[in-house]
Amino acid sequence: MAANYAVEDLQEWNQRIVELVQRFGLDPYTQEFEICDYEEMLSYMVYSGMPSHYPHWSYGKAYEKLKTLYDYGLSGLPYEMVINSDPCIAYLMRDNTLALQILTIAHVYGHNDFFKNNFTFRTIRAEFTIETFKAHANRVRHYVEDPSIGLEKVERILDAAHALSLQCRRNLSIRKQTETEQRIAKLENSKPSTDPFQSIHRRKDWVSPDLDKVPLYPEEDILLFIRDHNPQLADWERDLLTMVHEQAQYFIPQIETKIMNEGWASFWHKRILEALDLPQGLRLEFFVRHTQVLSPTPGGINPYYVGMKVWEDIEKRWTHPSPEEVKEFGPKKETASEKLIEVREVERDSSFLRRYLTEELIRELNLFEYQSRGNEKVVSRVADQENWQAIKDTLLQNVGTGTIPVIKVEDADYNNNRSLFLKHYHDGRDLQIEYAEKTLQYLRQLWGRDVVLETVVNDKKSLLCYSEDKLAIKPVH
Repeated sequence: MAANYAVEDLQEWNQRIVELVQRFGLDPYTQEFEICDYEEMLSYMVYSGMPSHYPHWSYGKAYEKLKTLYDYGLSGLPYEMVINSDPCIAYLMRDNTLALQILTIAHVYGHNDFFKNNFTFRTIRAEFTIETFKAHANRVRHYVEDPSIGLEKVERILDAAHALSLQCRRNLSIRKQTETEQRIAKLENSKPSTDPFQSIHRRKDWVSPDLDKVPLYPEEDILLFIRDHNPQLADWERDLLTMVHEQAQYFIPQIETKIMNEGWASFWHKRILEALDLPQGLRLEFFVRHTQVLSPTPGGINPYYVGMKVWEDIEKRWTHPSPEEVKEFGPKKETASEKLIEVREVERDSSFLRRYLTEELIRELNLFEYQSRGNEKVVSRVADQENWQAIKDTLLQNVGTGTIPVIKVEDADYNNNRSLFLKHYHDGRDLQIEYAEKTLQYLRQLWGRDVVLETVVNDKKSLLCYSEDKLAIKPVH
């Protein structure tokens, strides 16, 4: 299908959109666009939008799957892809209509502004994104081409590292303590608190903490811990673990802000296109495309829809606060625009929804909770006065990295034989044993010794012990 526009048309509409972006007070990086065909878009999809990425068999598998689904009409492609870099790079599908290109360009500027200004992205050096991924790709290819290493060894490490990559720190805005700082904190925390009645109490002897224990405090960054504490790893293996960890850290903020980010971009593409003097034909198509993007997902959450509805509700409440809100909280101190900018900067999905997803909005969104019973899904809660808070709590538990279990290294010398002991910080959701077994297998491969994971299985504290290529589940007495 031939596109009904020229590149000059896109440049003209982009300039008009940029003027509105500035008028609305958004603050994006410099924006660059690349027009690509569907095969190029498929390639960018499997590489998360990166123009350069290290090779791995899983990306080829993902490409073939996506291409097959697309060729048979079973799956579509995104209207655009945008990556967090400075300058920000976005890809537009060549076959999109002019109206769709205008919408996606406006949508991209919303993402761009969010990447630059939301606090979760502050640890990402956006100006080095492209060069970092390119350097990773070059180093991996170098190891693959090295006769002493080769493709099979490289992919074996990458397979294991990918399985563990999201077992890392989630709140990157909190600086991680150095080993020296941890030792000082351990000493300080071990000292008994001041007792105002010390003269009449029996004196307790101070017990010095074990400063030789590794780690001193539970460690979340599992790949880095293995890299730093397994002396059997070669330098190239440590480098691969570092690269996979760095890639995970790049994507953590995007996982943590999916609803906010997509909602923000949708909120602003709607505002920008409403302010543009679109010809009638383009305006009608915009309404259709916008409705398609924002349509609710049956049995699931559409982050574009939920996110935009929350942003619109914030704007409405700060523009026209209800008498009840004014009575309870007093007059609003910020304008609606100031509040939107503030929220965009300081929240992530979990806090965003906790603070601003109201009971009224949950009802308007018609959110509900369901459970699987055999092959059927049965509604278990609806947004009535009794259950709306429970529905909100379930949603909060399943946004961002909430679906990723929190597992930390507790002891690198368990039972005094260098077994690795980890603890699952159970939140009421059990691990899926088949996935836990495969992940522990990868963990043992990287650690080189047996691994033990403390968790809860069927309401009982248990140890998942992986050794000699098999898993054993033992109760904790």
